[in-house]
Amino acid sequence: MALTLKVNEIFLSIQGEGTRAGLPCVLVRLAGCNLHCAWCDTRYAWDQGRRLCLDEIMAEVARLHCTRVEVTGGEPLIQPAAPELIRRLCNKGCEVLLETNGSLDISVVDPRAARIVDFKCPSSQEADANRWQNVQGLTCCDEVKFVMADRADFEFARDAISRHRLADKCTVIFSPVAGRLGARELAEWILAEKLDVRLGVQLHKMIWPSRDRGV
Repeated sequence: MALTLKVNEIFLSIQGEGTRAGLPCVLVRLAGCNLHCAWCDTRYAWDQGRRLCLDEIMAEVARLHCTRVEVTGGEPLIQPAAPELIRRLCNKGCEVLLETNGSLDISVVDPRAARIVDFKCPSSQEADANRWQNVQGLTCCDEVKFVMADRADFEFARDAISRHRLADKCTVIFSPVAGRLGARELAEWILAEKLDVRLGVQLHKMIWPSRDRGV
């Protein structure tokens, strides 16, 4: 029986976040999530989607003629076939990124893919779900992201990178929740604390401010 995934959308865009921000990228957004963050901006992916076999997904990606592909969600790793999709994309020579919420085991993911682990801060109301064991498997090819809405979130993330020595393992990104925390204020906190982290803003929301999803 063919492996399938519930897919919310597949589209070509400009990568809006992380170290590859500004580069063309195919987004494969899978449906479903095991967390419900208070400020989630992709709630439409929680339950909306169509069931596709992996060959159909690979064909849709190929039609978009871009070899940089991010598998995102929702939370991709709640679907058992997601690691196999990532493996197939890697085998095709794609630069593969996985955006995952930090609550699930990332060791199941092909090591050729870059894992972007979005550990949750308190304002998300999901910080207790963080699986800190994932830190042990991080490499310099991976990224860790903290999305924050206030000073308490900043201090939580600051303490986490110190406790787990995250900046020694991979790129660490601090991103403000749109409408809750200004990028300038977050930048000033980073500088005042002398943190070796990257300030991340959602570039796609600057390019397409009125668009609330892909296509």
